[in-house]
Amino acid sequence: MFDAVAPATEPENLPFPYNKSTYCLYEPIEKKIASCKVLIVNDLLRYESDLSELARQEWNDATGTKLEFERKVAGMACNNIAQNVNRLVQNPKTLTVHLSELAEAARQFAPDAIVMSGTFADFDYYNPAHIDSFHRFIQATKIPVLAICGAHQLVGMVFGAPLKTLDDFDLSSKRTDRVVEYQYRFVKIVDKTDPIFGGHDDERSGIWQEYTTRDNILRVWQNHGVQVEGVPEGFNLLATSYLCKNQMMVKRSDGQLIYCVQFHLEKSFEDWSKNPTRWEHPNESRDGRILFENFLNLALAHKG
Repeated sequence: MFDAVAPATEPENLPFPYNKSTYCLYEPIEKKIASCKVLIVNDLLRYESDLSELARQEWNDATGTKLEFERKVAGMACNNIAQNVNRLVQNPKTLTVHLSELAEAARQFAPDAIVMSGTFADFDYYNPAHIDSFHRFIQATKIPVLAICGAHQLVGMVFGAPLKTLDDFDLSSKRTDRVVEYQYRFVKIVDKTDPIFGGHDDERSGIWQEYTTRDNILRVWQNHGVQVEGVPEGFNLLATSYLCKNQMMVKRSDGQLIYCVQFHLEKSFEDWSKNPTRWEHPNESRDGRILFENFLNLALAHKG
């Protein structure tokens, strides 16, 4: 037999230093963007033709298994990006292509924006021709680009920044057992004037959480063991963290608009489909969702 417990007279306080409420406010997601054409880029490996000679030599008999895994990850990553577009835009139009097809697809599809997925393998395992093609494209394109996680690293690399592991090793010297930044983490905004953080200074707008408006913090999903070292020429740093200094950067010169994020802002709506009950709080990645929506608006304005 259990002893009866008297109901608490005071609401329970949570340890988190900002909003200590024990409940979450309901937040409807409105489709405020009328229309947008988005080219989604799958940056992972698919077939043996996507591989470098180094990958063929080192992977050997494991090539088939590794490519199967990359294809599985690519499906989830590109689907998450498409979900963001479909849930934020009234009349969305998307096309998904591989990294190797980007330049031609951009010419034919003429998108308002390009969103690039994350990656898994190191880039010296990629077909060099695919990397060279991307290098030429990203240096010249005037289409707004959002590069996520591995794509953030790819953009940094082709603009001249080296890549290192999170514990400062060259990638080729530490292929496995890397330090990984994983799960939801906080990153610090270092340039709150950038329009990607629109509404940041107005607590009454209700766009951002208290931790953002008060202390310039974002809560975002991380899953990476590689980082861009420094900030490439022509880019401005937008967010940082103690483990990975370059969490977010932008190039807004030479007629270009290229946003790069180390974290996975595209997970904005993934939690909704896991177990959609009315008891589950679905906005785990709300900061990522706001950034994604702001990017689409900035992309449309840039085109205009």
